[in-house]
Amino acid sequence: MNPPRSRCVLVVDDDPSIRLLLVTFLRRRGLRVLEARDGREALVRMRDGDVDLVTLDLTMPEVSGWQVLAIRAADPLLRQIPIIVVSAKNECDVASGVLDKNVYAVIEKPFDLDVFAAAVMACLDSGDGRPALAAA
Repeated sequence: MNPPRSRCVLVVDDDPSIRLLLVTFLRRRGLRVLEARDGREALVRMRDGDVDLVTLDLTMPEVSGWQVLAIRAADPLLRQIPIIVVSAKNECDVASGVLDKNVYAVIEKPFDLDVFAAAVMACLDSGDGRPALAAA
């Protein structure tokens, strides 16, 4: 019998320091973590089929988080992957309206790592990634 597959989180942010912080933080909690520096990379990794959850910045060059959400909404396979938006306050104010687009939670930068961890673990533990949290 094969051991269970470790849950995998894709961290998407164009800021290398934020990516490093989140990747390190999640790995210390025993999760497998992939990273992407923009929406284009995120979509490729999401299509690889090994992602259980995406943390997504909205403001990125080339392909933004907003574009990732739109492409994901139109793709039945990608639509199954839950997303937690982690973005700047002005973006989060707008993003709170995306909770109805199967976005699990919206977390405002700068954020508390305990709030971030709680959202990630609650989403992974829910099993379906349906929206359950208000903007944090």
